[in-house]
Parts: sequence; C-alpha cells; structure tokens
Amino acid sequence: MARRRCVSRFLWRADAAIILAVSDGIKERVLAAAAAAGFDAVRVTSPSRVDPAVGQRLTEFLRQGRHGDMHWLASTAERRRHPSSLWPSVRSIIMLAMDYTPARDPLAVLSERSRGAISCYAQSRDYHDVVKSALRRVAASLPASAEVKVFVDTAPLMEKPLAAAAGLGWQGKHTNLVSRTFGSWLFLGAILTTAELEADPPERDHCGSCRKCLDVCPTRAFPAPYQLDARRCISYLTIEHRGHIASELRAAIGNRVFGCDDCLAVCPWNKFAAAARARKFAARADAACPPLAELLALDDAAFRRRFAGTPIRRTGRDRLVRNALIAAGNSGDGALVPAATRLLADPSPLVRAMAVWALRRLLGEGVWQGLKRAHVAAEADAAVRREWGVPG
Repeated sequence: MARRRCVSRFLWRADAAIILAVSDGIKERVLAAAAAAGFDAVRVTSPSRVDPAVGQRLTEFLRQGRHGDMHWLASTAERRRHPSSLWPSVRSIIMLAMDYTPARDPLAVLSERSRGAISCYAQSRDYHDVVKSALRRVAASLPASAEVKVFVDTAPLMEKPLAAAAGLGWQGKHTNLVSRTFGSWLFLGAILTTAELEADPPERDHCGSCRKCLDVCPTRAFPAPYQLDARRCISYLTIEHRGHIASELRAAIGNRVFGCDDCLAVCPWNKFAAAARARKFAARADAACPPLAELLALDDAAFRRRFAGTPIRRTGRDRLVRNALIAAGNSGDGALVPAATRLLADPSPLVRAMAVWALRRLLGEGVWQGLKRAHVAAEADAAVRREWGVPG
C-alpha cells in the first residue's frame, strides 16, 4: 500500500523525460498528460499550503502604491490573496511550467542602440495561447466528476507564490520564479480542481547572498530584496503604463521598447538552462530586435499586421512607438531624426510628446528651437506643450 501511495515528481529536461517515482491513480495520469502536452515541469499543492504572508505582502504592495496604474490588481485584491477566495471549492492546485530559455544572450541587443530590445517572452507566439491549450489537454486527464478551472496569467491568482508552494522553484530576490533546472525562464499555468491530489513539497530559497538581479536593474526598481516597485520597472513602464513615462526614467530605459530581461538574464541559475525544448517559443525574425526606424514608421494597420499573434499586439501601436521614440532619443543616431520629426504631427499626443523629447536629444539646441517655433503654436495638448518647455 505504501508503494501505491508514493506519488511521482516529474521534471522534464530538454533532452528526455525523467521519472523519479510513479504511483497508480489520478496524479499519475496528470503527470503523463502534462509531459505529452509539452510541459517541462509540474507539481501539485493545496490551498492549505499557501503561506498567509502572500496576502499580507500583496496588501503592503498595494498600500504603498507600487502597482502604479495597474488598477486591476487593487480591484481584485480580495480574490487574489488566496486561491480559496477565488474559488472556495478548490482542493488541489496543479502548477505547470514551460521553459522558454532564449537561444541567444538577451542582453546583447542592448549595445545595438539603433535597434529595439524586445523581451524574450514576447518575440514568439503568444504564450497565453500555447500554455492555455496545453492546460486544457492536461485538465481532460482528471476524472469527469472533478470540476476544473485553468488559468494563464489572466485571473486574480498569485501564480508565482503557488508555484513556489508546489515546488517548481522559489521566488528570487527579483520576485520572479527561479528553478534550479530552468533558471528564470518559465511560463506558468495553473489548474485548480476539486479533485484531491497529493501535494508535493515546496522548494527552498537558493538565492543565498547573491544580488545580481537587484544590482543590474537600470531604474533601481527593487527597494529591497524580494520587493518590486512596478512604477520604476521597465517592463511595467513599456508594457502596462498607458501614460507618459517620467522624464527621469527615460535615459535608463535605453533601447528597451517592450519589456526588460536584465534581472532574469543575470541570474546564476540560468547556467543550467538549455534552449527551450523543441523551440516551442522560437523568436520570430520580425519581432526580435527590430530596427528603430521600422518601429517609428508603423501606423496602426502595419503594427497589427507585424505583431499579430504575439504579446506585443495588446500594448497597441501608440505605446510601442512611444517606447521606440525614447529608444531613438537614447540612440545618438542622427539617421532617426526624419522619422522622429514626422511624428511631431502624429494623432497621438503620447507619440508627439516623445517625438519632442527624442529630437531634443538628437538635435542641436538651435535646430530643436526652430522645430519648436514651427510646431508649438498649433499644439493643444498640455503634456506635449510641457515637453516643448511651455505652459500647458
């Protein structure tokens, strides 16, 4: 009987499936289905194993306003604090992960200042679609009598603390999940179910005294280890933030036009990661470090065509061009001046404001003042006028 109740823990490497121990029953079927669906790791936890401190940390994060204008975090906070608040009937939480280790050094593009740096996760097919489809295949392996709900980063669920509770890894000092096998490169998915599955032990913290992820952050977005102020995070600023990016943070953004991989890429645990198995998330040629000139030329229709099926599309054309103008201003590349000048007449004030900023960085003061005289009188938007240096 003891042998029958011994439940396996699976960990799939890039080259083969490694089965540590297997039992009969529901969990065995789930593990096999997860491997067949393309997941690289899977563990199970239960609501009772979720640390109450998770909810307390969320409360403090929101109290300090560190969520910025991600108002949905505050509006869903009560359900987000604990999985039982989201769904009182849940008995088991199956946490699954797909590896997206990049094939090349993601920081190399930062020295190519006339190109846009796009976060690795956004250079391929939208992971939401890939992971959710695979989750549904795994959920189908559960008994028909069990209720299930599947989630991929779109519900009020704290995936990273749940993944740590299940033993997929631990939350590093950069607040992201770290795995001893895959480093920082994991997409997470969750299956909540009324079925009872034996829980796996959590993973302990292996960060030790290392603080590379904290020290590399260009905008100093980590007030302390294990704490993030999203308002200073480049991923938040270039993806989630809908307004103008604060002037004091623009130079530090460099050429990052969608997201930032710095704190993930420097983690020493990445040395054990291999390029993503079967290249499920291979970078698309048109979404990997594109020339800034191409991004500055995008209208809405061209933007939609170019980034269809990628996470970039949800940010919208105006915000991506805003980011590309900041990168242009940081590039020192005078060849981008004509494209930036054309954008002074863009319909979006978000774009016009950053065109003003970029041109001030790229042009001599006398030339910039000439542009100001030609454009400021017709400018009605207060934020754009402030970039020109006149009252709104």
